Amino acid sequence: MTLRLDSLGQRYGDQRVLHDITLTVPDGQLLCVVGPSGCGKSTLLRTVAGLQPAREGTVTFDGTPVTGVPDHLAVVFQDYGRSLFPWLTVRDNVALPLRRRGLARAERRAEAERILERVGLDGAGRRHPWQLSGGMQQRVAIARALVCRPSLLLMDEPFGSLDAQTREDLEDLLLEVHRTDGTTIVFVTHDIDESVYVGDRVVVLSPGPASRIVLDLPVELPGKRDQIGTRGLPEFVALRAEVGRAVRG
Repeated sequence: MTLRLDSLGQRYGDQRVLHDITLTVPDGQLLCVVGPSGCGKSTLLRTVAGLQPAREGTVTFDGTPVTGVPDHLAVVFQDYGRSLFPWLTVRDNVALPLRRRGLARAERRAEAERILERVGLDGAGRRHPWQLSGGMQQRVAIARALVCRPSLLLMDEPFGSLDAQTREDLEDLLLEVHRTDGTTIVFVTHDIDESVYVGDRVVVLSPGPASRIVLDLPVELPGKRDQIGTRGLPEFVALRAEVGRAVRG
């Protein structure tokens, strides 16, 4: 799934939020979008998702204009607590998107259990979200996004409210999913280190209003990424510094 933004602009009333955003995200790429608070990162993601129509320019998937929320797209938000239904079990939360596809209940539950095992939650299917830690709840949200095998996965600061250890665990889970599935991913974060660690490419937005792209940086790091070794590499340090300078202007 190739995503293209062509001269994308967004505004709220007279306030211009995004200006002339043009980029192509090739099939299978993990793109990180970074920028200061209030620069329009989440607005960009909502526009790509079809939740908010573009005021200027176009968004296309494989050449087809986005006019609503596509079926092949999934979104993971930062506020996992509000995105899960507390009265449903973990398994039924994950299986919910499969109802639209007409799968029988037994098939839905079997597929939900399979994906829960993949994200490290085997055995948690009968519990409810409120019985889980924050990190486990976000794993449920990720499982629900993956259960339909989306062509494009959008993630809006999904690990921003988690503790450091849980955040690192979920970063590594994301890399494993991306490595295995090859899904096109757009990952919004305010964390510079995180963007360089998980991304194939980092795009930095300028401060608002009228945010624009000020850096488009490929991330090339040797070897398989791991939390200790990768972050100590000279290449990682140099990339982090370049992104940091762009964010701070």
